[in-house]
Amino acid sequence: MVKVSIGVPIYNVEEYLRECLDSIMNQTFEDFEVIMVDDGSTDNSFMICQEYVARDNRFKLFHQENKGNGGSRNTCLKYMSGEFITWIDSDDVIKPNYLEKLLQVQKETNAQIINCMSYHIKDGIEYYFDNTSIYPDLKRIELSGRDALKTVLFDKYKIIELWGNLVESSLYKGWYCAEGVMYEDFGSKFKLYPRANTVVAIPDQLYGYRQRDNGTIGKSKQQKTFSEELEISNDMISNIEKYVYYMELMDLNVRKIHEDGINYLTSYSLYRSNMLRSEEDKQLYFEYVNKYKEKLKRYWNMGDE
Repeated sequence: MVKVSIGVPIYNVEEYLRECLDSIMNQTFEDFEVIMVDDGSTDNSFMICQEYVARDNRFKLFHQENKGNGGSRNTCLKYMSGEFITWIDSDDVIKPNYLEKLLQVQKETNAQIINCMSYHIKDGIEYYFDNTSIYPDLKRIELSGRDALKTVLFDKYKIIELWGNLVESSLYKGWYCAEGVMYEDFGSKFKLYPRANTVVAIPDQLYGYRQRDNGTIGKSKQQKTFSEELEISNDMISNIEKYVYYMELMDLNVRKIHEDGINYLTSYSLYRSNMLRSEEDKQLYFEYVNKYKEKLKRYWNMGDE
């Protein structure tokens, strides 16, 4: 058994793929395997992956018809054999000590989930952030799995995303990533937290998240029509509902979770409205979201009494 399995979902990222795979190959910690799943790419991504399989026997390649990011993750899990699992999106990069640092923290804390912070890459420039408001004295944060679950909607410790963390592989037993939807990480990762004894978040910015105008894998940032944006937002709304239901089952301060869900939907809709092409579409979008929020309030018994 290798120490770490690295999952890399791949779809039409030939421009950035070598930089991503090089950052994995150049890790200071070397006991890992890389499970690459080419999700029906139509560019040269599959050929690039073959190069790395030929160069390094730790890299393994699987090809499938397009299933989306969630489907690629589920395929990765079928072939992973590591004690720990980490995910790297194929247009992103990691620092050379990414695995070494996460494993060091795991050894010191015995945590089953370790999350690091990310820096951003835009037009080839790296941007780092002042996280002292989140991490006083830049010290790591330790939470129980249940307490980490309660912070998911705020995401200040970067715990929603599947990338940028190290997770004990046993937590993935029976776990399934949502397929055919946007934001599959938001709608799936939180299910890992109730299983974890300890979740650690560290301030180190070890994961390079690439921002690009044409979107990340499966996520276009181009302006959209009302109907196009609604399809994306409905995926997020479904994720919020799943998260709230999960919290209800665990009986974790349900009233506050309902309020947090509504507040998150408000901030999310403000962000997504910027993707719309016209003021008319924005008005239609806000009308839809506001009606849905009122429906949720009634369903969650949050109306004025």
